[in-house]
Amino acid sequence: MVRGRDVCRIALLSALLLLAAATPAQSLRTETSKSKSQDSERPTGGQIQVPTRPVEPLFKSRQGNQKTEIHFDPATHTVTIKLLVQDPNGYFIPNIRRENFVVYENGVRQQNATVDVEHAPVSLGLLMEFGGRSPGLNRDLGEEVSRACQRAVDELSQNDSMAAWKYNDNVQNLSGFSRDKLSFETLCLRLGTPELSETNLYDAVIFTLGQMHPVNGRKAILLISSGIDTFSKASYQDALNAAQASDTTIYVLGLVQVLRQVAELHAHAGPMVRIDWSQAEKTLEELARVSGGRAYIPENTLDLAPIYDDMLENLKVRYVITYTSSSNLDMNSPRTVRVELIDPKTGGPLQIVDSNGKTVRAKIVVQDSYTPSSASAR
Repeated sequence: MVRGRDVCRIALLSALLLLAAATPAQSLRTETSKSKSQDSERPTGGQIQVPTRPVEPLFKSRQGNQKTEIHFDPATHTVTIKLLVQDPNGYFIPNIRRENFVVYENGVRQQNATVDVEHAPVSLGLLMEFGGRSPGLNRDLGEEVSRACQRAVDELSQNDSMAAWKYNDNVQNLSGFSRDKLSFETLCLRLGTPELSETNLYDAVIFTLGQMHPVNGRKAILLISSGIDTFSKASYQDALNAAQASDTTIYVLGLVQVLRQVAELHAHAGPMVRIDWSQAEKTLEELARVSGGRAYIPENTLDLAPIYDDMLENLKVRYVITYTSSSNLDMNSPRTVRVELIDPKTGGPLQIVDSNGKTVRAKIVVQDSYTPSSASAR
């Protein structure tokens, strides 16, 4: 006969056994639930993931229309388009695959498109302000320009070439295009201190754009300047028109904030207090914008690597789409171009997320038409 105490012991033992059996099952259900939750956060299907970028762009103001490279081969009817895909802050979006791109010409989808990523060598024309009408400001200007020049040389690769000019009341050529980084490092170190002079920014920009015109390949001007112009023969509008019409992009490293701080420490100096620094900054931003470039206005020049990295990525890296045109129009008839990003599994828009799972909106930078006859000459 089982006693009441034994019944209690048996009941307790049974409960413990049931609890032990249930615990692994409950744990398995919990882990399965976690796994499903994590899976739902991962990119799925045609979705792609990109690195998380800063929430603000490094450049000031808005970027102008960047130029698209389109080439047409009349012998094969092959079209090559070099374009940018950026997030809202202007950062390049990597990891997009061939099957994510769809290109339409005259509204007809091109079925034979291939896609590559190009990191092109560049020819960089360095244009540096080197003069002014204030001895104190000139001394600091010389130090800042020398430092910015050295950092630019450091960031260029062995396949990139550079030429250098400095300007005050006129433009002086310091070096033609070369890949000799050691020579440019020496050049930057030996710039010295600018003498008293005028600062003719507009004339210098127009002159240097003319010098860059014969240069082939991916090219740009890096303008290191305060944005001040004292006595140019050309007007501000003349400089803007030249920058907009040119095939050379202008990237600006503005010394406005740096030199403004120096000026405020020497407020008793006559020439300094009359400088309109806000207008000088707007001048630089607009020169960059109309050329399709970017204006960077740092508070100091101690660490310029992020700025130069951003500039060179924007200048060098392109997606390259190649296809054989299905159009039968003549060489002088314009043809429309449209590029879209899709999820090949659904045919809908491509979903892009960063490493935190946040949706990234992509902007495709490409011109909407080309004419074969003019594109063949490039």
